[in-house]
Amino acid sequence: MPSDQQARAQAAAITPGRHAPETGSEATPTDRVRALFGGHRLSPGQRRIAQYMTDHLTEAAFLSITDLADRVGVSQPSVTRFATSLGFSGFPALREALQPIALSAVAGAPDAADIREDRGNELQAAVDAEIDNLESLRRVLADTGQVLDVGRELARSVPLTVLGLRISVSLAEYFAYAARRIHPDVRVVTRGGSVSFDALLQSREAGGTWVLAFAMPRHAHETLAAMRAARRIGLKIALITDQTLDPLVEEADVVFKAGTGSRLVFDSYAAPQLVAASLLQAMADADPERTQRRLEGYEQAAEQHTFFLDD
Repeated sequence: MPSDQQARAQAAAITPGRHAPETGSEATPTDRVRALFGGHRLSPGQRRIAQYMTDHLTEAAFLSITDLADRVGVSQPSVTRFATSLGFSGFPALREALQPIALSAVAGAPDAADIREDRGNELQAAVDAEIDNLESLRRVLADTGQVLDVGRELARSVPLTVLGLRISVSLAEYFAYAARRIHPDVRVVTRGGSVSFDALLQSREAGGTWVLAFAMPRHAHETLAAMRAARRIGLKIALITDQTLDPLVEEADVVFKAGTGSRLVFDSYAAPQLVAASLLQAMADADPERTQRRLEGYEQAAEQHTFFLDD
């Protein structure tokens, strides 16, 4: 863990990137605080603390730990854990690092309108961060070989198992919902423990060869256990995650890295969703006759039973 001195040095610098001030321009107090918080993986509760301190910098930098916890609506130990996650020995050291930044904000009071505008654009900053993730993914997808190869393998796996636990459930269900339109047997696993092992075992015994797993932060122990169980029974694993080095990656046969948006209290998943859609496209192209037959059958059923308002 970095020392308090190293952590304070981070508060005085801006990490270069898309949203750093232009060369020659001075970093605003808000920029400096965001640079301090932005290089760390924070839980949703910790993001609430970070957002409050960013939005109320000149006040929050001089509050006691008790007052800050009350203002944010969290416990005092949560504030302490937040400070230590940033590399400080505790909240007093974090507060000491923030106070010069807060004083510089007061000294620059004529520019307060600019600070208010910056705060008001936090949602736009979240969109910008997702654009960065998509641009990174675009560079990766310049070579479509891996996506096409994995899409072909997923299309051949009957049944095909889709795994997503906790926060990753929504991504797994999106993929499974769409995949069922073009694949004859898609099984989605959204519960951990022995339930997931049972589902994986049934899929393998039925002839399945692949699992598509989603693992978004915070990464669950249950996901790792399910992936290890899948490997033990002979299933191959394609993993969509935000990491390139962790125990989950080590268990996967193929990994697609897709960054998550972390500027808001809860993550957003534009890039992982696009990877999922790309794999669906590859699956559809792998067996065009089956795809066309199943899509036509679905459209006939949708029309017959009036599934949709615009039919």
